[in-house]
Amino acid sequence: MPEPALAPEGTGGSPSAGAKSRNPVARKLKAYVALTKPRVIELLLVCTLPTMIFAQGGLPQIGLIITTMIGGALAAGAAGAFNCYIDRDIDRVMKRTENRPLVTGEVTDREALVFAWVLAVASVVLLGAGANALTAFLGVVAILFYVVIYSLILKRRTPQNIVWGGAAGCMPVLIAWSSVTNTLSWSAWILFAVIFLWTPPHYWPLSVKYGEDYRRANVPMLGAIAGTDAVSVQVVLYAWAMVVCSLLLVPVGDAGWVYLVTAVVAGTWFLAQSHRLHADAMAGRATPKGTMKVFHGSISYLTLLFLAVAIDPFIGGAVLR
Repeated sequence: MPEPALAPEGTGGSPSAGAKSRNPVARKLKAYVALTKPRVIELLLVCTLPTMIFAQGGLPQIGLIITTMIGGALAAGAAGAFNCYIDRDIDRVMKRTENRPLVTGEVTDREALVFAWVLAVASVVLLGAGANALTAFLGVVAILFYVVIYSLILKRRTPQNIVWGGAAGCMPVLIAWSSVTNTLSWSAWILFAVIFLWTPPHYWPLSVKYGEDYRRANVPMLGAIAGTDAVSVQVVLYAWAMVVCSLLLVPVGDAGWVYLVTAVVAGTWFLAQSHRLHADAMAGRATPKGTMKVFHGSISYLTLLFLAVAIDPFIGGAVLR
């Protein structure tokens, strides 16, 4: 849901006049999809199903999976559309976002706002009817946190924007857990904390690459206002906290050997990448390619970790049981 939660937005010039003249319905639909930031939704859904499986201790009912996945995607899409509306002024001056629909004019401000509200209402209704009231409430919290706390309050005011605003991107695991159990256990909060601690080492390396964009838009992302050396220190600190937190699922959540081995191996690998970036930065040899390697590595790490979350209930028992 939050920008920290996946990949950079598309770049490039505005659509050509010839392209605009062809298939207006398909072009409009594509523009609406772009408002939802679909690449962000993809990673959020990668975390949702594994969490549901872990909470269930097996495969939940298919209907509940479909309802939660669609409801969660709609909530994330609504938050993304609201964010595009709020940030339309800075999107116009950033190369990274110059192809967003509100910049190119493919969607009007009013259309984007109506679309965002429709997705938000639909997500809450679907999560409430298909899962339970707690899940619907968490969907509302996720949207409000991203739109109000991150987009309206934090993003343009503090380099900590991605830290606290990134909490919105952690909400899918709480939504997934509550949809299955109608409660929030310590295990759910550990998974929430893992993604919370993952967000800075995921997004801050990307903010270094797009530092000039953020400076042009007066958005104080850490990578835009500090050097790679300062960013690398924060990446290492958060990476260590994230890996340690991930291991808590073993004693607290009764995770098994599949999860433990994956968390240790994947965590060690990502820590090595983070320390390599720090060493390069301190030696003055950090490169954009090396910085982006950490960004892409963070995605691989989280994907592997949640794949283990999904597989763990089916193979063996708890490590400490």
